[in-house]
Amino acid sequence: MDTAKLTLTEIERRLKSNGNIDRELLDALQNDERTGAREFFQVISRRLEQEMAEGCRLRAMYEHEEVLALRGVNPVAGLDEAGRGPLAGPVVAAAVVLPLGRIIPGLNDSKKLTPSRREQIALEIIDQADAWAIALASVAEIERHNILGATFLAMRRAVCLLSLRPKWLLVDGNLKVPGAEIPQSPLVDGDARSASIAAASILAKVWRDQMMVRCHRVFPEYGFDRHKGYGTREHYDSITKHGPTPIHRKGVTARGSDLKT
Repeated sequence: MDTAKLTLTEIERRLKSNGNIDRELLDALQNDERTGAREFFQVISRRLEQEMAEGCRLRAMYEHEEVLALRGVNPVAGLDEAGRGPLAGPVVAAAVVLPLGRIIPGLNDSKKLTPSRREQIALEIIDQADAWAIALASVAEIERHNILGATFLAMRRAVCLLSLRPKWLLVDGNLKVPGAEIPQSPLVDGDARSASIAAASILAKVWRDQMMVRCHRVFPEYGFDRHKGYGTREHYDSITKHGPTPIHRKGVTARGSDLKT
């Protein structure tokens, strides 16, 4: 291809009309001496590098599941939670079994994604997963068992709700889930290192955020649609002004009450 015969407008049109990297066009632009053509070459090169890096990142996220599969351990479920730190609302856990050999584009730790991107990828997870389940532990259960115990309770419930029984669990964090009765591996920063844990983190986060938006409709003066129950200045000020709601956790409500003095 001789790009010198193409106008820069035509080159730009071809670049925009093709979502994939055109290797032939890239090689041709490298030899085009026009300033605009060289700028296009740099843009394409950067995009190619980003796509290669993203592909490597995604493939690395499936390594834990693939290693277990090579040992004959399959299916594997990833486990993660959302809501351990807030002042209000339940703790939510998700369990996800992903198919081997099928990569979900953009899959990542839920905290590294925008809300809209999380929701998009959550739909992909639900569509492609071999099995998925979401469960929660209520505010009353958090107070009864403490937050860690309630988190494990929600995780066990999510595993029990799966439509198939996993042979192994990959759990985000440094602790195993007691009472799960399934072999498991805790994985620190697992939501950034394991595809199935990342998928679980996204489902748990999206589901809990949507739940807190519904809570906002019942208690609009607290701003749950914005902070999702976490301890922002706005949230503490709302507790100071209006007092706690039934969905506030007692252990942290006292901190909100302290602000009144």
